Amino acid sequence: MAEPLVLLPGMMCDARLFGPQIAELSADTAVMLAPITRGERIEEIASGILDLLPKRFAVAGQGMGGVVAMELLRRAPDRITRICLMGTNPLAETPATAADREPRIVRVRSGRLLEVMREELPASTLAPGAQRTDVLELALDMAETLGSEIYIRQARALQRRRDQQAALRKCRAPALILCGQHDTVSPVKRHSFMAELIPYAKLVVLENAGHLPTLEQPGETTAALREWMNQPLVLR
Repeated sequence: MAEPLVLLPGMMCDARLFGPQIAELSADTAVMLAPITRGERIEEIASGILDLLPKRFAVAGQGMGGVVAMELLRRAPDRITRICLMGTNPLAETPATAADREPRIVRVRSGRLLEVMREELPASTLAPGAQRTDVLELALDMAETLGSEIYIRQARALQRRRDQQAALRKCRAPALILCGQHDTVSPVKRHSFMAELIPYAKLVVLENAGHLPTLEQPGETTAALREWMNQPLVLR
C-alpha cells in the first residue's frame, strides 16, 4: 500500500471538495482530510496539523490548502514523501491584496458571507459548461457550512502568509502541480512558475477545468493524483 495521503481543502471548503477523489483513492490508499480552519497564521495551522499526521505522508492541497502544504514542506520536509499543489500560489500576499481583504472581512462580520464568497470565487474562474452552476453552488454551500468566523480566520492567515519559493526549491520529493486552464484566481502561469521551482515537478493543466478541478474534472484529477502517488520516491 502507498503511504497515507493527506488532503488539505481550499479556503472555505470542506471534505466535499475532494469527494470524488476520496471515493476512488480510498479503495487502495489511506486517505485523510486535515481541516485548515484553526489558527490565524499559516504557521499555526500547519503546526496543529503536523501533530495529527502520520510520521511520513503524501500531501495534496488546493488553494489555501496548498499554501498550508507548502508550509508543511518548509517545516517538515523529511516527513513529506510527495506533494501536490492545485490552484494555489507560493508568493506572499501583496500589500494591496492584503488591504483588499479588510472590507470583505467587515462585510462578512455584518452577515454578508455569501456575497463575499461570490467575489472570492466568481463563476468566471470555473470552466464554462453544464457543471459550472452545480460546482459553484456546492462551493457556496461549503462556505455557508463553515461560517463567518472561519472565513475571518482564514483571511487573516492568508494576509500574513510567507513566501515559499525557497521551500519549493529545496523539495526533492515527487511533485504534481495541477491546475485548470480557466483558473483566473491562480492562473496557469503561476503554476508553471511553481513547477519550474521544484526539481522533480510535473505540471498538469486540465483544459476543461478552472479553480476547482477536483469537482470540475474529477476523473482527470483523480487519474493525475493516482499517477503521482505511483511515482517512485526520489532518493535523497
